[in-house]
Amino acid sequence: MRVGHGHGSLAPLLKSSLSPAQNSTRPMEPFTPRTRTGGRKKNITLSAKEYTKITGTIASVRRNRLPQDEVEEEIRGNGHSSRESRARSQAEPSFIAETSFVRAPLNSRVSSVSAIPKAKGKAKQELLDNVPLDVQEALILEDMLYILMGIEGSYITFHPEYSVEDDDPLQGIRFVVSPSLDSSLRDLVERILPLGTYYTAILSFVELRSHLDYGLVNHALCAAVRDMLKDYQTLLSQLEHAFSTSAQFSLQKLWFYIHPTIHTLSLIYQLVLELGSADDPAAELDSASSASTSDAEEDARNEALGLGGVKAVLSEMDNVAGGSGIAVKGGEVLTIIYERMQNMSGDPTANTLYNTLLRAAGMPYVAMLRVWIMTGRLVDPYEELLVKESKFINRGILEMDYTDEYWERRYTLRDGSTLAAPSKRRQAGVPPPRSIGGRLPGGACVPPLLEGWKHKILLAGKYLNVIRECGIEIRRDSSYPAEEVLTMDDENFYVFLEDAYTHANRTLLQLLLRDQQLIPRLSSLKRYFFLSQSSFLTHMLDLSHAELRKSAKSASIVKLQSLLDLALNTDAQGEDAMFREDVKVTMAGSGLYEWLLNVVNVSGVIGGEDGEPEAQPEEQKKEKDDKKPMLAIDALALDYTVKFPLSLVISRKTILRYQLLFRFLLHLKHVEQSLSAMWIEQKTSPWRTPMPHHPELERWRLRVFLLRARMLSFIQQILAFATFEVLEPNWRALEGKLAKVTTVDQLLRDHVDFLDTCLKECMLTSSKLLRAYSRLIVTCSTFALYTASFTKSANQAISASETPDGDQAMAKRWDFLGKFETNFNHWFKVYLNCVQFYASSENVSLLPLVVRLNSVKTGS
Repeated sequence: MRVGHGHGSLAPLLKSSLSPAQNSTRPMEPFTPRTRTGGRKKNITLSAKEYTKITGTIASVRRNRLPQDEVEEEIRGNGHSSRESRARSQAEPSFIAETSFVRAPLNSRVSSVSAIPKAKGKAKQELLDNVPLDVQEALILEDMLYILMGIEGSYITFHPEYSVEDDDPLQGIRFVVSPSLDSSLRDLVERILPLGTYYTAILSFVELRSHLDYGLVNHALCAAVRDMLKDYQTLLSQLEHAFSTSAQFSLQKLWFYIHPTIHTLSLIYQLVLELGSADDPAAELDSASSASTSDAEEDARNEALGLGGVKAVLSEMDNVAGGSGIAVKGGEVLTIIYERMQNMSGDPTANTLYNTLLRAAGMPYVAMLRVWIMTGRLVDPYEELLVKESKFINRGILEMDYTDEYWERRYTLRDGSTLAAPSKRRQAGVPPPRSIGGRLPGGACVPPLLEGWKHKILLAGKYLNVIRECGIEIRRDSSYPAEEVLTMDDENFYVFLEDAYTHANRTLLQLLLRDQQLIPRLSSLKRYFFLSQSSFLTHMLDLSHAELRKSAKSASIVKLQSLLDLALNTDAQGEDAMFREDVKVTMAGSGLYEWLLNVVNVSGVIGGEDGEPEAQPEEQKKEKDDKKPMLAIDALALDYTVKFPLSLVISRKTILRYQLLFRFLLHLKHVEQSLSAMWIEQKTSPWRTPMPHHPELERWRLRVFLLRARMLSFIQQILAFATFEVLEPNWRALEGKLAKVTTVDQLLRDHVDFLDTCLKECMLTSSKLLRAYSRLIVTCSTFALYTASFTKSANQAISASETPDGDQAMAKRWDFLGKFETNFNHWFKVYLNCVQFYASSENVSLLPLVVRLNSVKTGS
């Protein structure tokens, strides 16, 4: 007789070697202890002939036991009833009718589980005390076959402290042997008893973790363990057969056949304990089942209404505050198996066993990964995979949300890590680690074998998902057919991951650069927003001068849009003409510098990480209360319409950066035009007529000229620095990177880095520089607004100088001009000091600006 080999068999590990030779009729004396009497060896056992007769009788009684047998009557007289007779009297009729089932070796024992008596103390002791060792061995052998299946026997019973209701089933059932059993047999029995504990614990684990809520990885693990238990049950069936038919079958032979299995089941038992100790399965299942039944309809309704995001954030906060509440499943199961395999790598049996379980449990995980990185579809019904999806975020958000949630939050890693911060875990949405073991729970725990590949796995699926959203068919790679089995310990699996990532990345990159004309789009953005060839803007400012002097609320966007189209049609050339219809006029809700100061005070940089907000200055609060309605020229901005998938690169977040730079350059251009118009105005006769008899007026006019020249020089130097020493060099650097770009993620990162660098070098990310610069710009623009007032004062001075009383208002004119000079000189000095400080400490690119500003420094 031999142990059967099933699929995923445990038979190689059990190493049982039962053979037909064991059924030989040659009498074999079982191992029994010998005693010495008077220094002479005395044989207290039966002769071979007598032994064969007795054991044959016992075997016959076992096979043909009837209620009226004398042996049963004798045992009944001692206060013990036959287990088989009670099983027949209490068995259900349906089982009695199935004779093939009842006569099966193991099932005949299962049918009598409820009929096993629980005799206590003295009855057992008296019974075994009066029974010879050979009969004790025969009786205890029968009990052992019950215990190996987790069933209580007559002489080996449940531990007195064991309770079916209170004890954890994953700990297994503990058994104790009757104290009246001979000590020579007790030692051997107690070596075998742990098998019953292991078997019951493993069986309970398989039954519990086969529940749907534990996910596909647990299902696959339970299936593998169940296959191994089939081999164990096959061994028990063969032992049962040997016990019923062979007179030579003894407790010593039982130990010989069963002892390799003890180590194997102990390894599975230890894994079961570790998997079961990390969470509270009962609480998890109760909460999961109640939540799934009560909230399913509400979840669907909220998701349809676009409220899923709010609920997701609230649930994430609950997870962080109140514990994970996530069952051990998915990647966490694979991590535990892998860690046990590594810790016991010196044990060949443990290494083989855990490797087998890891392969079997990892098959559904690998299958889900395969679908994700080959099609861009995330099929993860039990949230076991390392990638998670926020279904309430769709590509429509790209056109209205400044946070670009589609690309950044639609698909993310459950552990919260990103390429920018691989070791940093965002608190929102990442469950807290386990109190036992410190691992992240469930799918958030990335299997160690995939730790170095998780970002490529995420990006490969995201790339394909974008292509699929564009309606482009995704072709499967024929070199890896769907029926090919891949496992995590197979080198081909990681070759497959690399190939899938490369294919997805190359496909999306070609789609963006070639089919969607990304580089021409970026060139048009640069031309329209950075004013690199700004004749269209000058034309538009001239056409819309009257409209832009109105308040932002009363200005007509339709009229401004038509004037912009006219200016673009006049100036459009080459590829830019293709995209001019995508440029739109819009009005910002707040002033540029006010908005930038609020953002920088909160986050430190535009689009940066979370930071501590600064207190709002009192003077800023006062200005906010007393501020005048914003003019259209201060709120004017351009917008750019772009469709998916280009909206991933030219997203709302990047367009916002383009708008900030455009408004910064537009204000400089507008103030430059205003000061240039003032220069033209001051070439008229009131400013050029010699006044030798009025030297005070001559000095006043020269001071006005000087202040206007310094202001114009300041504006031109800032504009030249921003255009020729910031935007143009950074744009050339971006073009060089785009020519060599190899991944989509690198393309996105390079584009955002280009814009952030431009914002930083244009001094739009420092609160101190912004505050001083905004004061200077307001001073210059206000000074330009008083052009007519200064001309009127000059005419009045000339007229008054011809009267007998002379000009009496020069003091007032000097006072008015002095306020502009004092304000400009003060804020220019503050600004220059700030630029010099940042150029020497943080931003070396500001050094050319220091040289330029020193040329404006002269003047009193």
